[in-house]
Amino acid sequence: MNTGNKEAVGEKFSPAGMEHARVMTWQAVEQIAAAIQPGMRESEANAQGKAILQALGMDRIWHPVLIRFGENTLRIFKERSEGDPVLGASDIFFIDLGVVWNQHEGDAGATFVTGSDPDMQRCARDVKTIYEEVAMHWRSTGCSGIALYDYAAARARAYGWRLNIDIKGHRVSDFPHAIYKAGDLGEFETVPAAGLWILEIQIAHPTRPFGAFYEDLLA
Repeated sequence: MNTGNKEAVGEKFSPAGMEHARVMTWQAVEQIAAAIQPGMRESEANAQGKAILQALGMDRIWHPVLIRFGENTLRIFKERSEGDPVLGASDIFFIDLGVVWNQHEGDAGATFVTGSDPDMQRCARDVKTIYEEVAMHWRSTGCSGIALYDYAAARARAYGWRLNIDIKGHRVSDFPHAIYKAGDLGEFETVPAAGLWILEIQIAHPTRPFGAFYEDLLA
């Protein structure tokens, strides 16, 4: 499949629609994060997340609401959580949403911390910083998706974290993007176009059992 097909969109696609989906998905992330409190089980947080999305007027979800607590922050999207952990008073969690708004796909994720554990706070802060540095590298160099993730791994190491190389970003568009079979951003051999790709960054602590996640639209 050529690059053009991998970046194909449907008749209802618009950049404004993608930006609206992005804004709404981030609004949902923030509302869900504010509702998550120590003592809540991971399953309860996921159920609450779905309820908040419905209240915000989503069309539908295009991938399951994914909220991970504690050690489950090390698991990738395709892996099931281990058990149903309770969020501690000094803990870490992330939210990953894939939501359709007005027929366009939003995808956003971020990490949050309860308590004052300095490693957890730094992990949550650094994953966003690494995302921002990688996105800026794409904007300033026009590099390929492959080179983008090589740079991401180097930046993660520079901050003392390990990049999860099994998470390499993906396409979005007017729903459903999956018909284009575009593959991962980290395997894209040419320059990814703005407004069509999600850059995902997942890092892990080198010795402690937790990590952090951040994703947003490359735009």
